[in-house]
Amino acid sequence: MRVGILGSGLMGGKLGTIFARAGHEVVFSYARTRQKLEKLAHEAKGKARAGTPAEAAQDADALLLAVHWSRVDDVLKQAGDLSGKTIVSCSLPMNADDTDLVVAHTSSGAEELAKKIPAARVVAAFGTVPSEVFFDVFAARRKTTRASLLYCGDDAKSKRTAAALIRDVGFDPVDAGPLRIARYTEPFTLLIAQLAYEGKSGPRLAYRFAWFGG
Repeated sequence: MRVGILGSGLMGGKLGTIFARAGHEVVFSYARTRQKLEKLAHEAKGKARAGTPAEAAQDADALLLAVHWSRVDDVLKQAGDLSGKTIVSCSLPMNADDTDLVVAHTSSGAEELAKKIPAARVVAAFGTVPSEVFFDVFAARRKTTRASLLYCGDDAKSKRTAAALIRDVGFDPVDAGPLRIARYTEPFTLLIAQLAYEGKSGPRLAYRFAWFGG
């Protein structure tokens, strides 16, 4: 799969690296310097390279949107025409100092993103766990018991693409339903952040759902 990374900070850098190591073609884009992108591509190994957002979007089977909410409009403008593209977003609609959601309850960041790019297909995924746990989950990907990861979206094909990427990272994908369910998963992320960054056990935290009976 060809995966473009729009945003190469902690989330985009780590997930892009794992996607490359899982065998995907990855283009890292949108960082403060070209050198950072080239360093990420070099360290990821596999079929990874640095590029612009437009190059990341070109011919991509999926795009990971992993920028601060304040940078969403800018990176989308640089990416160009995203018609028909699968956009897997882990960008939370946080305010400037990352203390609260600027969209909540009656809508979600994922839904607002879908309004910005109506010709694309948005799936919300990966944002509900700290970036610090990604490499641990990837290292444990062959174990029988996997950590869960919620995702939601309105397009069935794009959701299958997102679920495949979730499995490749090492999570068990849990389909939470349509994109409007991001109204619940995004506040849930703040709970996970509270446990990860304010708790005593550190940020290498994941969650797991278990069903009994039936």
